[in-house]
Amino acid sequence: MAQITLTVNGKSVSRDVAPQTLLVEFLREHLQLTGTHVGCDTAQCGACTVHLDGRAVKSCNMLASQAAGHSVTTIEGIAAADGTLHPMQAAFNQCHGLQCGFCTPGMVMSAIDLVKHHDCSSETKVREGLEGNLCRCTGYQNIVKAVTQAAAATKAMA
Repeated sequence: MAQITLTVNGKSVSRDVAPQTLLVEFLREHLQLTGTHVGCDTAQCGACTVHLDGRAVKSCNMLASQAAGHSVTTIEGIAAADGTLHPMQAAFNQCHGLQCGFCTPGMVMSAIDLVKHHDCSSETKVREGLEGNLCRCTGYQNIVKAVTQAAAATKAMA
């Protein structure tokens, strides 16, 4: 066991973890942040996507110890302190970009990164940007619509 300290959703946390503990396990089991889902355990589906220092990462593919000293944001940490949804969450809600909801946290986290760091100028670009996230329910049309809407709103605010 080794103690790690990192910032999660704006708060410093320290915990003892086994060396083989994955970041997704740390978040779910040690911190009870269960919005980050475990889908495939092979970094294929994107359900476990979180932000590490502001960039999307698949937390099932990273050791918790690798996040020591860094800042992690989960789906639980993106809404405003007063509960107001993040613009991407609001867009997913307004555009019906979810069905069962299992992929939604990882999809939202990936979409935020996509809008912040990549080209979202077309439906094709959005679909390419979300390739690492799988959804078994929606057919992606409303997810793409939500990301496009949030990207346009973000651009208008800048």
